[in-house]
Amino acid sequence: MAITSLEQSAMQSEYPPQFLMELYTRMVRIRQFEEGIKYLFLEGLLPGTIHQCQGQEATAVGVCSALREDDFITSTFRAHGHALAKGLGMTELLSELHGAATGCCKGKGGSMHVGNMSKGMVPGIAIVGGGVPLATGMALAFKMKKTDQVVACFFGDGAVAEGAFHEGVNMAAIWDLPVVFVCENNLYGASTHISQVMRDTNIARRVTSYGIRTRQLDGNDVLAVYEAAESAVALCREGSGPVFLELLTYRLTGHSRRDPCHYQPKEERQVQAQQDPLLRFAQELKRRDVADDEALKAVAAKMEKQFNIAVDLAKKALLPDLSELTTDVYA
Repeated sequence: MAITSLEQSAMQSEYPPQFLMELYTRMVRIRQFEEGIKYLFLEGLLPGTIHQCQGQEATAVGVCSALREDDFITSTFRAHGHALAKGLGMTELLSELHGAATGCCKGKGGSMHVGNMSKGMVPGIAIVGGGVPLATGMALAFKMKKTDQVVACFFGDGAVAEGAFHEGVNMAAIWDLPVVFVCENNLYGASTHISQVMRDTNIARRVTSYGIRTRQLDGNDVLAVYEAAESAVALCREGSGPVFLELLTYRLTGHSRRDPCHYQPKEERQVQAQQDPLLRFAQELKRRDVADDEALKAVAAKMEKQFNIAVDLAKKALLPDLSELTTDVYA
């Protein structure tokens, strides 16, 4: 993976130590959450299935750190990381995964539909590419209302083959809408490698045909992602959107929890494991003398404690009352 000039500038940029540690903490929070619920699921404590994002923490944290509280995101069935990065708490997420009434969607959404409109996250959309036209519509509403709010629309590489993707991006382009399209390219659409479904696998290059700014970059470098997102958001706020970001990343886990990943070559997994965004940023923090090993271990311990507290609360939470069956069906 080539290092672009943008990534080089990100590595050299100066940021307050507190900001850098917050980025790291947010990524560790996501990793702790995902690793923790993996075992809860295997123990049979969570209903349904889960789609996890270990290895993709830098994309969620980098983008959401460039947004304001009143900006919005749309997500996918792989939504836990996006939710935590946008400000949802572990307890409301774990309660939702348990189907509890105290969950972020009152226990009605489950893992694939987490979100909280009051915190700027539309509940996850499990239809591949389904969030793209919705994000475009929200951006149109923001433009018509003359606010400077921005929508960040997350989706995977598989979504760019859907008609809804092309319709939504084209509409955003012709109307100069304030939406940042964020493609988390982890090389696989479920179990199918990107090279098997696209002749040109440079998605950002393909999207330039819509006449919008595009950028492909290392999605495992949280500072590079943050700087690219910050620039994209600024363009959208000034009326020069939309912007398309292709973030090259990799999921270090299966498509869903029952996926053994046999389709991922062993050599590929070994190489990608060395690009783990948490390991890379930890090394960067130490290089900048922002944190040492003890400080990094303290962050992990703090996140583990928060997770365990959230688990206890979620296990004790009540399930929705039967009367809730017909509420929230229509807005």
